[in-house]
Amino acid sequence: MSGICVITGSSGLIGSESVEFFASKFDKVIGIDNNMRAYFFGENASTQWKTESLIDRIPNFEHHAIDIRNLEKLEEVLAPYGSDIKLIIHTAAQPSHDWAAKEPITDFTVNANGTLNLLEILRKHAPKATFIFTSTNKVYGDTPNYLPLVETDTRWEIDETHAYYKEGIDESMSIDRTKHSLFGASKVAADVMVQEYGQYFGLNTGVFRGGCLTGPNHSGTQLHGFLSYLMKCAITGDKYTVFGYKGKQVRDNIHSWDLVNMFWHFHQNPRQGEVYNAGGGRFSNCSMAEAIEMCEKITNKKMNYEYSEDNRIGDHIWWISDVSKFKKHYPDWKHTYNVNDILSQIFEQFTNRIQ
Repeated sequence: MSGICVITGSSGLIGSESVEFFASKFDKVIGIDNNMRAYFFGENASTQWKTESLIDRIPNFEHHAIDIRNLEKLEEVLAPYGSDIKLIIHTAAQPSHDWAAKEPITDFTVNANGTLNLLEILRKHAPKATFIFTSTNKVYGDTPNYLPLVETDTRWEIDETHAYYKEGIDESMSIDRTKHSLFGASKVAADVMVQEYGQYFGLNTGVFRGGCLTGPNHSGTQLHGFLSYLMKCAITGDKYTVFGYKGKQVRDNIHSWDLVNMFWHFHQNPRQGEVYNAGGGRFSNCSMAEAIEMCEKITNKKMNYEYSEDNRIGDHIWWISDVSKFKKHYPDWKHTYNVNDILSQIFEQFTNRIQ
């Protein structure tokens, strides 16, 4: 496929996976990433190593260290390509609901204003392109915590009689009148704007509300990157803190490659302002306690962790994404990697990096 693919957050987990996936499908991949992850979470979370790796290995990759809040700089790089831009994958974000409370204006301007800037570039310069936005299940706020949940030995689970038991939570759940965290609110603003540009202006836009997005390319840190940071602690022996819910909170985990493959299917037959829940679903999920047990088995050593009664504000007790809507629209797509596969890959990648 000829043309230009633009990827924001190109050195992050989903962005870098997208660069590697789409490099063979486009003439050029333009990456936008200014390593703000290091500002958010410290030098240990820096993505500079990934930027250098992509530049070294992918000949048709072009990197630009631009802040997505700077529309003028974005236009300077992207406007000259015009209609040659066929796909924009927007993954750049402030991704932590804990961090957002420290600097609400930074969080909102990165997540909401930055997204608006990219939508304007789409509308003005490449209106036939596909625009893909990585949203989050945090747009639903803490509404999932009021579902009828049942406690088992290792996890919280939804009551078997509930409609969500078989497949998980679908896109019909309200995003209104709920505690989102400030991060969730900034992502709601961006999420709704992406829908609006699709429906109001007739542009090809897709919103993917991620569960836990994970994989071996994650620069995991305490405030963001659950499985990656957990495995990092399992390997190094650093203390891990489990926050609330008896360590039985459940997350579905989707491998970054599986999510990017969703983007590829969407791009081949895009829709206007469509919304999908995108996670591991019933295929790939675990509780915190179950994840710790898996890490101990893979590393063959006990984890150093402590328990805090204080859960994170707006955190979900149980979340499993229903991906059946996406599967109905794109029946050739399916999950490839489950939680154990993902943790094993993270273990291998991290071990290789520290040798």
